[in-house]
Amino acid sequence: MPTIIPTSIIILALLAVLLIIILLKTAKIVPNQQAYVVERLGKFRTVLYAGFHLLIPFLDVVAYKRSLKEQVLDVPKQTCITKDNVSVDIDGVLYLQVIAPEKSAYGISDYLFGSVQLAQTALRSAIGKLELDKTFEERTTINQEVVAALDAATSPWGIKVLRYEIRDITPPATVMEAMEKQMRAEREKRAVIAQSEGEMQSQINRAEGAKQAAIAESEGKMEALKNQAMGEAALIEAVAQATAEGLRLVSEQVSVPGGVAAANLRIAESWIQQFGSLAKEGTTMIIPQDLANLSGIVAGLTSVIRQNEVSSSSPERGAAGNRSAGESAINPIFTKPRV
Repeated sequence: MPTIIPTSIIILALLAVLLIIILLKTAKIVPNQQAYVVERLGKFRTVLYAGFHLLIPFLDVVAYKRSLKEQVLDVPKQTCITKDNVSVDIDGVLYLQVIAPEKSAYGISDYLFGSVQLAQTALRSAIGKLELDKTFEERTTINQEVVAALDAATSPWGIKVLRYEIRDITPPATVMEAMEKQMRAEREKRAVIAQSEGEMQSQINRAEGAKQAAIAESEGKMEALKNQAMGEAALIEAVAQATAEGLRLVSEQVSVPGGVAAANLRIAESWIQQFGSLAKEGTTMIIPQDLANLSGIVAGLTSVIRQNEVSSSSPERGAAGNRSAGESAINPIFTKPRV
């Protein structure tokens, strides 16, 4: 005989299911970095952020769920034309973040698709302003220009474009070949210039070295001549000082007793020696008239010494004595040469 379930149990079960449904509709737990857009009777009411929330069942409904994390979108490769009419294929990566979840829900139907399309159009516009060579050099400028254009366009959508990065720039094969030839020619040009500059610097260094060597050699010669002149001057000075000292000693010795006789003897010896040398060197000579009177010659020379002594004591008398002594010392008489 079949068992009949009481009506009360069925009602309790239905109430339990209804309670569970009401709890699910009422209690909402939002995960971290998530945002729920809530509508009440089809109209925007509020945005629920991370945490536990209670809603009015059957009146409040979670219409949209948005992630507040930074999202990475792949911008597909597209063909762009540069300012110099060269077609290049460029793809990139877009980084964006939802700032206002309600605007991203009601401002546009699909903010991700719209952001990618805007990135492609902004990229084509930026590439069209540059020549091909500049597209490789101005990547940072292109990225900034795309970000500025996207940020201005996506602001009503509650989207913040953080950055855009160009991933690959692929020019045509013919352009690649031309660029390789240009780079190879540029490298060869730089090599030739570097070699010529090296040779020029080498020649300059050699010339500078020769110049410095010549200057050093001339300075050495000048220093040698200066030293030689100083040595000769010192020698002349020493000889002059020795001669002066000798004359002073002779003058002192003549003034002592017996000094005149010694001077007479010395003068006679020197006179005879020089006259003998003169007779040996030549076959023709001129002799004084009173050669036989050697004592008279010596006496005349001695008078010169005495006159010098007088002149040292009295300048005026010395000058007169010198004149008289010079006139009477030696009176040579020229005779016919004797062969």
